[in-house]
Amino acid sequence: MAFFLHNKEQNPRLAILTVKDSNRVFRGNLHNFLDLIQTGERLGVDVYVVTTKDFNLSGNDIYGYRYNNQTKKWSRELVPAPQVVYNRIPYRKMEMKPEVQQTIQACNRSSSVHLFNSSFFNKWTLFSWLNGAKDSKPYMPDTKQLSSADDLSSLLRKHAVLYLKPVKGKAGKGIMRIDRITTKSTQTQYRLSRQVDRQMTYSVHNSTSELWNEWNRHRGSNEYIVQQGIALARYKQRAYDLRALIQKTANGEWSVSGVGARVAGKASITTHVPRGGSIDDPLKLLSQGFGPKEAKSILKRVETAVVTLANQIEKSSGNQLGEMSMDIGVDVGGHIWFFEANSKPMKFDEPKIRKKSLERIIRYSLYLINHGRRR
Repeated sequence: MAFFLHNKEQNPRLAILTVKDSNRVFRGNLHNFLDLIQTGERLGVDVYVVTTKDFNLSGNDIYGYRYNNQTKKWSRELVPAPQVVYNRIPYRKMEMKPEVQQTIQACNRSSSVHLFNSSFFNKWTLFSWLNGAKDSKPYMPDTKQLSSADDLSSLLRKHAVLYLKPVKGKAGKGIMRIDRITTKSTQTQYRLSRQVDRQMTYSVHNSTSELWNEWNRHRGSNEYIVQQGIALARYKQRAYDLRALIQKTANGEWSVSGVGARVAGKASITTHVPRGGSIDDPLKLLSQGFGPKEAKSILKRVETAVVTLANQIEKSSGNQLGEMSMDIGVDVGGHIWFFEANSKPMKFDEPKIRKKSLERIIRYSLYLINHGRRR
């Protein structure tokens, strides 16, 4: 036993960074953390959880959390200081707290640790980055910051369907849809669709100013973007999009770990699973609409696109990134569209993708330890 502990201290060290919690030991997906710890054990990396309250860079040891398989409990104990820090602080509000930002900035400045994925993405910032680059611009839907009724008017003149998305949204929460409708008397009306959990509500408006006022009633304090609606490919009359996981490899290069599909729920305006969407096989869905040969071609083009997009996002952000997920649309003509990127991907339920994702986090951490440039 003593030899095992001594040997463990010599292993490369990866800290999963999160925050303390008053109701349980710390915040975040504990099952996800445990999977990563077990993958690290298998690949020779010492993985543990550290909260921002305990984190410091001044000594050889810090307090962290390990999981005891016998007692099925987490224990706080001294652990050797990490060489790599993996940011899994679960919510934007937590990440923006001054004491949390202090920890993140200390890691960014340090020459002794490598931090990857230092912050959540902002939707408008992402679109600004990607619209401004030649290689990524072809995948971008028409998008504006939503700051006045004129923004709605200008896009509704060009597009019959728009989506309103919170700049700092997550899992489809707060997304709304506008449909431009021409009545029998040739009057133009606008239908606003909102989804609360799995329940849909609709309202019809005669002008964009009415529409603006109705949206304003439901937006809360959230900033929004407004985006061109895409005529997505469908399966059994339901729209679907693709969810790609892109991660750095053991060579420090972006690669696709897997692509899943999410099918919209009945009458749902998004494909997100918490909003009623369901998981399916992308090749099956694409083959039904485009045929097997073209389906394979589209998937290859999706993989090329998301690597291009990931490279551009990392370059524009100026930060070291190790993984991201992307929501990608394929329209009825087979064109590929970028919808969203998430710097802290949720767990992929597809077993092959899940296994590869865990291994890549560990192997990229080893790459940073062995080859990453010190700042």
